[in-house]
Amino acid sequence: MGERVMRLDGKAIVVTGAGRGIGAAYAKALGTAGARIVVNDIDAESAESVADEIRAAGGDAIAEPSDIVRSEKAAALIDRCIAAFGAIDGLVNNAAIMLPARLEQDSLEKLRAMIDVNIVGTFNCARAAIEPMLAAGKGAIINVTSGAQTGQTYLGGYGATKGAVASFTYAWASELRDRGIRVNAISPMAATDMSGVMGTHLRDQGIARATGPAMPTPETNAPVMVYLLSDRAAGITGQVVRIDGTRLSLMSHPAIRAPIIERDVWTADAVADAFDATLAANQLPTDVHLYEIGTVI
Repeated sequence: MGERVMRLDGKAIVVTGAGRGIGAAYAKALGTAGARIVVNDIDAESAESVADEIRAAGGDAIAEPSDIVRSEKAAALIDRCIAAFGAIDGLVNNAAIMLPARLEQDSLEKLRAMIDVNIVGTFNCARAAIEPMLAAGKGAIINVTSGAQTGQTYLGGYGATKGAVASFTYAWASELRDRGIRVNAISPMAATDMSGVMGTHLRDQGIARATGPAMPTPETNAPVMVYLLSDRAAGITGQVVRIDGTRLSLMSHPAIRAPIIERDVWTADAVADAFDATLAANQLPTDVHLYEIGTVI
């Protein structure tokens, strides 16, 4: 028997940053599953090319090269989906840029550029989509975050923006859980133009990149997106799903960590004593901390 294919027949879904890489893989997989796709990318030619591929494979897609950094353009993107397909059932906030740098070599211009696309663009699209979703009493928003939110060398600014996207996910899911709207995020891993930017940065710094298994292809991430936008994920919200090649997991939410020490009054000396006695031995590592101790199934 052939493998079952999860269907999204008739769902109208906007995918931002879908002109190449992981975004294109998401858009194509969603189209193959029967969803009607608005392919968004600031590069109009790339967006149209992906839409052409979806249509050539028998799917339904249009291209919309809106600049989501501008709120009115993000609103126009969602309006285009509703005008073309009659609804907005799903939003994939994938558009992002990464500009790696050492702190002493970084610039406010780079940080602001990442904030504009990664945070403001995500907010603008969600803000535009939420009112028609609420009016319909249903919908799903899937944000795209990154393992860099846990803290990765040379990616302080990028990781900060992706941490903000994760925080959006937790907050929006909490706000909307009883109103028919699900909000989740995916933390993907793939060889893309963006990962190539990091490789170039390391070479420019004279740093040898650690060798290891080849990075997964963009397409390996797409089944997670199809699932999260499907009716089978109806009970899933407020989660960051990590897909790393052959490994699928949930990323932990930020939380207060035990042990918790109580005193009626805290002085600086009392804080120092608490660290000396207990807290210093419970520090988390400062490098990327993607995996907690557990079982690989």
